[in-house]
This record gives sequence, C-alpha cells and structure tokens, in this order.
Amino acid sequence: MATFSKIVSALVLLALAALTAVRLGFVTEAQSPFSPLSLDTPGQWFVDFKLAALRDDAERCRSVLTPRVIDAVPVSDRPLRNGCGWRNTVAFSQIDGASMSVRPLTCDMAAATALWVIDAVQPAARATFGSGVAEIHHFGTYSCRNIAGRDRRSQHAKANAIDISGFTLEDGRAVSVLKDWTGSGHKAAFLHRIFDGARPYFRIALGPDYNAAHADHFHFDRGGFLAFSRG
Repeated sequence: MATFSKIVSALVLLALAALTAVRLGFVTEAQSPFSPLSLDTPGQWFVDFKLAALRDDAERCRSVLTPRVIDAVPVSDRPLRNGCGWRNTVAFSQIDGASMSVRPLTCDMAAATALWVIDAVQPAARATFGSGVAEIHHFGTYSCRNIAGRDRRSQHAKANAIDISGFTLEDGRAVSVLKDWTGSGHKAAFLHRIFDGARPYFRIALGPDYNAAHADHFHFDRGGFLAFSRG
C-alpha cells in the first residue's frame, strides 16, 4: 500500500510539473499531454493517450475529425449484444484527399487512421512514386466474430479495427499488400515504410509476416494491449 501511495504521489507531482511547464511556456502545445489531439499538428507527443481520450467522448470526437481532413459523420450506436456492437463510431468517404469508404469505425480508430494517412501514407507515396494516393482499399471494419483460433471477440466485433488491403495512386498505379509486400522494388519499400509508420497510432498492427491469415492485408486496431508486430 505504501508503495502504491508513493507511485500515485510521484505521478501527481509529474502531472503538476508538466502543467507548470506548459503554462510557463517551456513546453509547446504539440509536446503537452494536456493539449487536445489535432489532425493538423505534426510532431505531437502523447498521441496514444490523446487518441484514447476520444473513445468515449463524442463531442471531442467531432471537434478533432475536421472536414478539411476527413469527412466523418456520426453513426448511431448499436448496443453491445453477445460481445458485438459499437458506440461513438463514424462513417467517412475520404481522408486527406484519398477516397476511403468506411462505416462504422470507432472515433479513435478514425482519428488514428487519419493521422496515419496524413503523416505516413501520403508523404511516403509522394516520395516513393512521385504521386499521392487517390484511393485506399480495405476489407472492412465491423464483423461480429472471434479472433481466429481463439475464444475471444475480435476488435472487429466492436468496429475498432480495419484491414487495409491496398492503394490506388493518383497516376493510376495500384499497390497491393498481397502482391507487392515481398521483393525489393518500390512498391514493397512503400508498403514496409507505411506499415512501420503506423506505430504511433495503432495499438495492434499485424502484417503479412505475422501469419498466413494476414498475407493480403494490414490489420490495425486500438484494442487494450500494445503489440506492434509483423511476425
């Protein structure tokens, strides 16, 4: 009990020190744990913490998912039944100029996906191909099912996951996780770069090197555990 009290006291002191540093101008808004998440601010700290704050806050969700970046609209809740359903989810059809039809997806997953597209996908596409991404392909978000081979619900059962399968560039070229992950060409380099670029935003990321079931997609979710892995 004494050890727990010391830990709590230390955390309180750290929080007060951080707040003081922000108010005195020693820490920028991007570095502050107290500033809200922004899709327009590069180099933010405490991103996972700020994304998690969106999970149960629909009003904050609406303020973060700005129309300039993502055309998100709220989706009516579906109360959990037998471990399946969703709450505080959105639908959208584009992120940062890339077409991507999604419905439903939890608010924090939508924000995480938007940040990934803005900070990782589009810059990598322009640097690698000289062309931005026009369309992002996926295998869906919500599915009332268990994790393969386990007696536990998948994050898909709560619309808290998405499976990315490929991309169409603005110049018409296609990039497929299934066809292009392996090898030493530009497409493989792009896919590996953007998969690694997902680290700050998703708690679980599984790709083709994880197992055969993920040979054709990247699985991203924001479940309760942090485990970024290819295999």
